[in-house]
Amino acid sequence: MATATAEKNVEAQPRQGGGKNDARRLRKSGLIPAVVYGAGQDSKPVAVDPKQIRRILNSETGHNSIFDLSLDGQSAKVMIVDWQFEPIKSALLHVDLKRIAMDKVLQVRVPIVLKGEAPGVKLQGGVLEQMLREVEIECLPGDIPGHLVADVSKLEFGQTIRISDLAHDDKLKFITDENQAVAHVTAVKEVVEAAPAEVAVEAGATAAEPEVIKKGKGETEGEAAEGGDKAAKPEKSEKKK
Repeated sequence: MATATAEKNVEAQPRQGGGKNDARRLRKSGLIPAVVYGAGQDSKPVAVDPKQIRRILNSETGHNSIFDLSLDGQSAKVMIVDWQFEPIKSALLHVDLKRIAMDKVLQVRVPIVLKGEAPGVKLQGGVLEQMLREVEIECLPGDIPGHLVADVSKLEFGQTIRISDLAHDDKLKFITDENQAVAHVTAVKEVVEAAPAEVAVEAGATAAEPEVIKKGKGETEGEAAEGGDKAAKPEKSEKKK
């Protein structure tokens, strides 16, 4: 199981100013604005190479990676806690870095990866559904896993894998409820047959609406006819005169 400790070193440069124009000039130079904070120290605005940050984000351990940040001749263990992309070109715009004390536990979220082929799908014609894709855990920084594995190779129809079934060691503690379902094998018919019934109900409701409108229209016409009879009576009285 890969841990989140990354053998990487990112060079940071101190920066001045925090306005939009300063950020634009910095990005044109090939760097992006960042801030580093935590571990009881003051936050510092810095500039980093976006290519180095992207490599970390795209690694197996992703934003949970712990790496060395070099600044002013000193090095500190940090991890990425927030980042911002430009929506159209997907350019990295900004990143927040947090100093990490390697001897203090952290709470992080790690992805869940399904492994194997479920007999409930292969032999029994069911459908494998994953309801949970990440789990929150607590552990030391050096023990953060890149992901947790949910082995579905013995999962039969109607069975469920829960958080407590995920492969893990005693170095981590689950923060998410261990009884929460991760994946199960369900029936195809439950999904397919439910749709016509819902459509039938909706169709029935739709068919009922014209009847109400038609009935209302008929009542209106009746009132018009009744009004016509009342209008005809004075004509008869005039003939009597």
